[in-house]
Amino acid sequence: MPTTETATGQGSAPVSRKHPLTPSVDALLGGAERREPFVNPDGRSAAGFERVWIDGTAHIVKYVHLDHDFTMRVSGDLGCRSVRAWACGLLDAAPDLIDHAIVGAATGYGRNGWGVALLMRDVSGELLPAGDSPQLTDEHASFLDHLAGFCAATWGWRDDPVSGPGLLPYAARWAWFGYAALDGERHLGWPERVPRVATAGWQRFTERAPADLAWLVERLRRDVTPLARALRQTPSCLLHGDVKASNRGRAKDGRTVLIDWAYVGEGPACHELAWHLALDRSRLPLSKEATAELFRAALERHGVQTDGWWDRQLRLCLLGALVQFGWEKALGDDDEFNWWCDAARPGAAML
Repeated sequence: MPTTETATGQGSAPVSRKHPLTPSVDALLGGAERREPFVNPDGRSAAGFERVWIDGTAHIVKYVHLDHDFTMRVSGDLGCRSVRAWACGLLDAAPDLIDHAIVGAATGYGRNGWGVALLMRDVSGELLPAGDSPQLTDEHASFLDHLAGFCAATWGWRDDPVSGPGLLPYAARWAWFGYAALDGERHLGWPERVPRVATAGWQRFTERAPADLAWLVERLRRDVTPLARALRQTPSCLLHGDVKASNRGRAKDGRTVLIDWAYVGEGPACHELAWHLALDRSRLPLSKEATAELFRAALERHGVQTDGWWDRQLRLCLLGALVQFGWEKALGDDDEFNWWCDAARPGAAML
């Protein structure tokens, strides 16, 4: 296993235990007393779901394969990186703060055996309610604290391309809606809706954004190397990578529930913050600026010293969020679009 530096600078591995993988779906669900279809309330995933009962307890099975997952296709995810991260114990880095809900996984699912069946406790009743209502202030603060605590528990962690586990490559998380990714989906005939909408959104971005910023974002959509190289000079940790409201909740014991670890891998902590600010605009009980300060304070509270890197990393990650979601902002209102263009400028000046 790769090693990590904790927030105090001592080397350690953020692994509490390893989890065995089951060789087939039949073996994974052999003890199920009942199975029925399950409709994912998020409504955006093309994956298949079931609700199953094992020993009288409800579980959710998610069937994951790149044939029906845009993010897996564009990042070359054979075999499911979230399962690799769970199997080697990385998702258990902060078990008192984060509940990932995964209890088992079967390999060999689907075409060429490239997919998995992921077995989770049924936490659908603990996820945030759907809609645009702001999250309660105390629950939002708790989420930021727990997210910062997970970052602190894995502070300094680096993935090893040789010994593994081989999670999302560092630079790949800014390339989801780049030219190569969307061109690939176009050649497949747009099997999923979001990439097609993103293509139209990027055209709108070019029309609305200031010319210099539109030029830079277009360049980074073709090659994110300058952005990734600049961020590599700042600290890293293990990221969930997709902490939007529909992927999180509050467990009965007070922990934060985080599901859908498809973007898990090494990266800058401020990426989690920028992603949250970009996708959860309507759910924020505070301003974006106040939310950023809460997250920084939470990192400090968990032992991470932020002096010397915070401003640089945050500015670059806000630029990175525009590279990821400029298309979505360009389809929205002026206030939100202009905020993100202004927020990206300091990071742009660093490249």
